[in-house]
Amino acid sequence: MPLAVHINPEKKQQAYQLIAELQNERQEVWSLYCHIAELIPFSANRTVRKKLARFSEILIDYVSLGHFGVCEYLLAAVDKSDPALPFVRKIDLALSASTEAAVSFNDKYDSEVAIIPDNLKQDLSVLGESLAIRSDLEDRLCELML
Repeated sequence: MPLAVHINPEKKQQAYQLIAELQNERQEVWSLYCHIAELIPFSANRTVRKKLARFSEILIDYVSLGHFGVCEYLLAAVDKSDPALPFVRKIDLALSASTEAAVSFNDKYDSEVAIIPDNLKQDLSVLGESLAIRSDLEDRLCELML
């Protein structure tokens, strides 16, 4: 039998809503990520800045929901003796790295600092790898809640 958290049946609906919201935001992040990647070779023009600003906004919303929404919900909803709790805590710690990567990206590109095209390309690549790992971790959390 796979590992799963035991959530009070009355709270299951909230878990399903969190999962749906997380999946929608993830889809929007990846969509915007791809739109930005299509702008290669990058320049510091208005289109790039506008898409980066929108992407950064959605990115922060997304990582916040995953880290502070889903993880905190699970950590609060799960009985302290639940055998899945150590796994949830481990995933929560692993999500911290991608949350920090997203915040760093946001801090760097959600400002009026000059865009250096080669740096943006590299930073997007690193962020993309971090987000891919994050997606896997979030899927594991969602599986635990179902």
